[in-house]
Amino acid sequence: MKISKKRKAANEKVDNNKLYPLDEASALIKEVDCTKFDSSVDMHMKLGVDPRKPDQAIRGTVTLPHGTGKSKSVLVLCMPGDEEAAKSAGADYVGLDEYVQKIKEGWTDVDVVIATPNVMPKIAPIGRILGPRGLMPNPKSGTVTTDVVSAVEDVKKGKISFRVDKYGIIHASIGRSSFSAEKLNENATELVKTIVRMKPVSAKGNFIKSLYLVTTMSPSVKIDTKTIAGI
Repeated sequence: MKISKKRKAANEKVDNNKLYPLDEASALIKEVDCTKFDSSVDMHMKLGVDPRKPDQAIRGTVTLPHGTGKSKSVLVLCMPGDEEAAKSAGADYVGLDEYVQKIKEGWTDVDVVIATPNVMPKIAPIGRILGPRGLMPNPKSGTVTTDVVSAVEDVKKGKISFRVDKYGIIHASIGRSSFSAEKLNENATELVKTIVRMKPVSAKGNFIKSLYLVTTMSPSVKIDTKTIAGI
């Protein structure tokens, strides 16, 4: 595959043998972005865990200080009594039976699904559709709650969910290439600190095996985790 001049120039700016301080990497990742659009800046963190063990299958949420730069669409599945509150909080879609039916028919055009506990039995049949897409409401991610107002507002403010995959890696978006280096640095720091606080007692050895920043179409930049304050 032929490498474009822009990508070649970007590759030359990154030293693959170097561990970059997070603040330096946050600035560099903006320089080496090769796209003409506002691309996503993602973090990939390899952890020293065994995801097959229930206590090491890390999963959680974090509210990024500067959001992700992407407006997320939210579906709230609830009883009629909670619909007005969900709408006032900014939910894009609110209801129950009609959306359960739509999802059964293949509709999943939404970023986050929030549900109240009393409707979970009705949602169970669509779990096989929502689950593989990471959309199934779950108490651990704060998407099964009686406080739909706070749940919707948190998502709109920049709350994201993360979970370790079968290879022990967490993938998460921390912003856009249009963000300042300072904002990317602060978002990345908040995510890393949150994950470190979740380190299982049974996880032995080095918890963070590797950490990279990358945009949609750019070389990856490897981070020196010792430069991240608070971990």
